[in-house]
Amino acid sequence: MANYRGGRINEEVRKEISVIIRDEIKDPRMTAMVSITSVKVSKDLKYAKVFVSIFGKNEEEKNETFAALKSASGYVRREVGQRMNLRNTPQIIFELDDSISYSMRIEELIEKVKDK
Repeated sequence: MANYRGGRINEEVRKEISVIIRDEIKDPRMTAMVSITSVKVSKDLKYAKVFVSIFGKNEEEKNETFAALKSASGYVRREVGQRMNLRNTPQIIFELDDSISYSMRIEELIEKVKDK
């Protein structure tokens, strides 16, 4: 698979999963805001790692939302398969991405040092 094709597939899968999570998953455990930071589809189109950032009030809410996402992975896979014309429908693997909260923490520390 050419590199540009892989990038297009990653972006298209990210868009479709974003719409599915935002509009179609009705799990009551999903109370926190979910943002998909990136998607990495394997070259053979069998696996798709979906990196998500979850913003919630507390850690328990984040964990429940992540558990709801993991339990909905089969539904998400079926919907992606119906919406996209791919040779194989990739198995969806959700991974937690803490890079946004980590960068916010670093920014906070830098501002604290600047004030002193």
